[in-house]
This record gives sequence, structure tokens and C-alpha cells, in this order.
Amino acid sequence: MSPWALACFLLLCGPAAVRMIGAAGLAGALPRNTVPCNDDSITLFRVDGVWNYSSMLLREDLGLLLLGAREAVYGLDLRNISRKTAELSLCHRVDGVWNYSSMLLREDLGLLLLGAREAVYGLDLRNISRKTAEVQWAVTQDKQAECTDKGKTLMDCWNYIRILHVLKDGRMYVCGTNAFSPTCGYMTYEGGRLSLLSTMEDGKGICPYDPYQRYSSLMVDGALYSATTLNFLGSEPLLLRSLTTALRTEFQAMWLNEPQFVSMVEVPESVGNVEGDDDKVYLFFSEIAVEYDFSSKLAVSRVARVCKKDKGGQRILQKKWTSFLKARLDCPVLESSLPFLVQDVFLWRDSDWRNSVFYAVFTPQSASVDLSAVCAYSVTAVGDVFSKGKFKTPVTVETSHTKWVMYSGELPVPRPGACIDNTAKQMGIMTTLDLPDKVLQFVQTQPLMDPAVEPLSGRPLLVKRGAAFTRIVVDRVTALDGQNYTVMFVGT
Repeated sequence: MSPWALACFLLLCGPAAVRMIGAAGLAGALPRNTVPCNDDSITLFRVDGVWNYSSMLLREDLGLLLLGAREAVYGLDLRNISRKTAELSLCHRVDGVWNYSSMLLREDLGLLLLGAREAVYGLDLRNISRKTAEVQWAVTQDKQAECTDKGKTLMDCWNYIRILHVLKDGRMYVCGTNAFSPTCGYMTYEGGRLSLLSTMEDGKGICPYDPYQRYSSLMVDGALYSATTLNFLGSEPLLLRSLTTALRTEFQAMWLNEPQFVSMVEVPESVGNVEGDDDKVYLFFSEIAVEYDFSSKLAVSRVARVCKKDKGGQRILQKKWTSFLKARLDCPVLESSLPFLVQDVFLWRDSDWRNSVFYAVFTPQSASVDLSAVCAYSVTAVGDVFSKGKFKTPVTVETSHTKWVMYSGELPVPRPGACIDNTAKQMGIMTTLDLPDKVLQFVQTQPLMDPAVEPLSGRPLLVKRGAAFTRIVVDRVTALDGQNYTVMFVGT
């Protein structure tokens, strides 16, 4: 049975409620698209005055769905998300503190770490209403004044904690906006106390400047992957790897064009791979399309990927990604003529990575369309677009206009953007530093794939009217009848 064949959908519909929609059917069935958000059959969770569920974390062992909101963190009973006992007894709230925008689970410490405005809190995993530790990280008055002098509001010029990751040695890497001067540091937990070490680092290119800017970050084997912007104006987007051999994307529109970063996920594609392929890091985002002839800007959803062992080029693409490729991510909704834009992605991991599935939520770019959608993508199918698909190439039309068409020429060897596998090593190419200039020149100017990544079954799993989807978490459960069910928690 496919992992999406039978499903129960949990929706956070509207800014102040959680509703539940139940559905069951074959994977090939039409998406359920006629259920309004006020359907009386939907289970409801509501907290008056609370909205902006900006982070979600699933804890099957505790039977909880943890929700980070504007001024509180809630633990919902997975068996019945409307339970008022869960709402009352499993809630963390601190007066005057909001924007719980980052979470880090430390099961080894029994802690849920929350990044908020000017503080990091440690909550007891067994009862998140109990705060066991905290550390303050306030912006200095001089830094705040400098920020407001540049035209930012006082609300923007605090230190919003956006990044929390654990390092191999048990310390934590934490970054904040620091009044539009991103800064990173190291945090420890010893003797029941959270402490920030005195040494701070420049966080430019790692942490956003703007507390409201979309970004993504991922820690993999001691390397930090960050998708954000490099400058105060937010006009230099990049995908950066730091804390190890540093690499970044080119500052070219054909690489990243006014992107809105969404999510990053590692896929261990080297496991059981007879071709000796490398693990990948996938980046999901939306951006202004360069390949379409529109009089106004048209945004599209994208998925890009890089190889973990990428070391950059020797002469061309020095300290830049040699494996950065991107493709359009399609989630076709018949009611809209414009592409829907990806808002969040969750990877449901199978024991065999080839059977894993990306689940993504989408919203329209036109205000006249009141729909949201969920689409699912096979990890294998996504990889095939990059490893087997055709490329797009820019051609000049009438001396001034650039048109993107499918590249029909002969590809240089090894394939541009491919990881260093057994075939490359047989050619004497042991790392990306050994790649021929022709290969690097190709990927530098033509990182866009021609085919789009299509969803499973060719259509959305769910199309919903009257809700703006923002987050998704997916779980697999086995019922008493032995059937496997997919449960999707979708936030607005």
C-alpha cells in the first residue's frame, strides 16, 4: 500500500483554530476540495487571541503535537487535538515574550529549546509548561540605535533568535538577528543552566537580518547549511555552507532570483547506492521565474539540490557550489492559471530512502484565489529530474531579449551538477576540484532543469478552500485493523 493511500488530515484553519478533517480512499482518488473550514464534522482546537502557529514538532512517544505560536507554545493530544486538558496543562507562556520562531529538541537532555525575542528557553519535555532553564541575549542600546537610525522600526531592532542547532560536541549553535546585525554564538547546558559563551561570531549569510524574512537552515555532520541573504537590504540571496569548507551560490539571477526560502532536508542517497553517489541536501523555495515571457514578475516554486562532498571548483566556481541545480516544483490546481507557491515541506522517511516522500503545502500567488493545496513527491522521482533530466539554456533573441529553451546539445562529461561517483573516479576525478572547466562553465550558466518535478498521481492530495496553509508535519500510524495510515498536520 502506498504511504498516502489512506489519510486523516488535521488542519489549523484560520488564525485561531485547529480543525480536523478525516478522509480515506485510494491514492488515485480525486483530492478532497469541497470541505469548508467551518464544517461541523471537523474537530476543533481554539485558543482565543492566539495565532501565528509558526513552528510544529511531532512527538509520537509523548503523544503530543507541539505548536509554537506568537506568545505561547502548546502541546496537543494526538488522540484528540480538541482536549482542553492538553491546552491548559501543556502550555508555555511568558508575559511580554513572543515570536517563538525556532525549536530544538534535545532528547538527551530532556529539553525542548525555544528561540524567542532576546531569549532562549529550555522546557521540560515531560511537561512543556515547566521552564527549567533560560538565557537572555539582549541587543545593546548602541546596536539598537544604529538599527533605528537606518530606518528600521524599534520592533524590528531587537534580537530575534532564528537559528538553534546542536553540534557534535553537545554544544549548541545559536544565531539572532541582533538589530539587523546577525550574530551567532555557542550555548551550553550544564548543571541545569543554559549559558551563552562570550565569544560571538558574525552571522551574515547564516542568519537573516530581518526578523520576518523567510529563511532555512540545516546542520549536517557539523556543517551548517543556510539559505538567507548576505546584506542589510536583503538583495543578495545565497545558499551557504559554513562551519566547514565554505561554499556559496553565485550572485546571479539564474541561480537565485528574489527567492523566498522555505525548507532544507538531507537525503542519505549514498546508502546502498551501487554507483557510489553522494548524500544530497535539498532546498525548497519560491522565486521570480527567469524562463517565462511575462510582462510582470511571475513567481514559481523550486527545489534545488547540492552534494554534501562538494568542494567547489579549482579555477571556475572557486568556493562556489559545483553541484547546485534547480527545477520547478509543480502542484497543479485547476482553479488557478498561475503557479501555486510552496510554503513548507516535510520529508516522510522510509527505512529505504528511495521510498521516502516529500509532502509540501502550497498557496496561490493571486489574491483572487482562495485555495490551498498539499502535494506529495517521490524522493526518487525528484532525484531523477536532476540526474536524468534535460537542462534549460538561455538564448539571445533580437540582441536584447533572453529566452530559455531546452538544451539539445551534447553534455560535457561528467554530467554537469552530478556528484562525484564511481564513474567520475574511474576518470581520475576524485573531488569537485578535479572537474573539467567545461563542466563547471556549463553548471555556472545553466543550473536550471527543463522538466518540472511532478506530484505523485499528477495532482494534489488535498485542495482546501478558505484556509492558507503554512506548515506541515506527517506521521505514519498502523491501525488496529493492520492498515497503514498517513496523518498530515497542516498549519495556517
